[in-house]
Amino acid sequence: MGAARPQDTLEALRSWQLALRAQFPIIAADPGSAYLDSAATSQKPQAVLDAVQGYLTRSNANVGRGSYPWANATTALVERARERVKEFLGDPRPDRSSTHFTSGATEGLRSVARDWLAELLVDGDEIVVPFADHEANLAPWREVAELLARRGVGIRVRELPRQAGSGDYDPVALAAAVGPRTRFVAATHVHHVYGSDMNVHRIREVVGPGVPICLDAAQSVGHLPLSVAELDVDFVVFSGHKALALPGSGAIWSRGARGPAFRPGGWAGTPNTVGIVSLAAALDWLDAAGTERIEAWTVALAALLTDGLSGLDAYEVLGCRSSLTARSEVQRRRSIVAFRHREISSGDLGFILHSHGFMVRSDSHCQAGAKESDGSVRVSLHVHNTREEIEKLLATLASLQ
Repeated sequence: MGAARPQDTLEALRSWQLALRAQFPIIAADPGSAYLDSAATSQKPQAVLDAVQGYLTRSNANVGRGSYPWANATTALVERARERVKEFLGDPRPDRSSTHFTSGATEGLRSVARDWLAELLVDGDEIVVPFADHEANLAPWREVAELLARRGVGIRVRELPRQAGSGDYDPVALAAAVGPRTRFVAATHVHHVYGSDMNVHRIREVVGPGVPICLDAAQSVGHLPLSVAELDVDFVVFSGHKALALPGSGAIWSRGARGPAFRPGGWAGTPNTVGIVSLAAALDWLDAAGTERIEAWTVALAALLTDGLSGLDAYEVLGCRSSLTARSEVQRRRSIVAFRHREISSGDLGFILHSHGFMVRSDSHCQAGAKESDGSVRVSLHVHNTREEIEKLLATLASLQ
């Protein structure tokens, strides 16, 4: 999506955004601060808080373990939430797919790895996974290789290649990396440091119709439209707390069309019913707000920030350099912008920005393979953020040149 004139988008959506911003109690209560860390965890709109309060005060009970009205109501809420996830993801065959709730994306990816992939692979198989995305989308697949090795089964873990310039996955190099023993691909929808949509639709074009693809959607669900029909992936894993729901909530959507049906291992104990209720309410809120407009708003804010940073010589913006022009036609960053000052450490810059009212993250952001010296300041946006906050941030950064 090009964003040659982010100012035009921001002006067109201003009234809509102001109405939504007012629905976040923590934001409204502290107007002097700018929360710019939504990639770490999102703030919660009043509708989500009301849904949680209503559940806890009207029908709190254990799910599937009673026949009295409160237990029945809780079970119905959880089952509705399963179907709500499918609806939100544009599931074309909800009768065939499944939704399983987890504590977040990290647990979800590990469950796909240990409970499903480990049972699928045999000696000599290969999997292709990202080596420079979030650690949670690399460690589980390596753990599977180690687990199988202890059983005497040897598999090969190959790197999902990237383009040097854009940072996107490289379909040409991927075509050279896959072969007849490729059994699985893991990918990321939106990169948690570079803010780029990784164009995962190209992966299906390369690997063909038979290879399962698992998508880490932690930074896309709640920020932009996601259609499993269009992407043709087999798993979508995401964290509820990054999609306006409570901490400790998340989901695994499984298509159920390639390989065995997915079932989490172990005994299913009491689920996080409060988190599940909050997730269903968050998805309702996001649909009502419009994920297309949320995406347009946050892309425009990110473009405003990167366009401003490109004129400040003291800063290096991470990710695709070709997008750092005011009239760039290449993909703009979705809701995440990471940068470094050429002289001030990222940790110190984070403290300085906090003293000016900006809440940002400043470290290596759990990026696989990153070292402490690879730290950066990450600004991550959501619908409650404003043009004025970004302009004030740019003015503060300019004063530090």
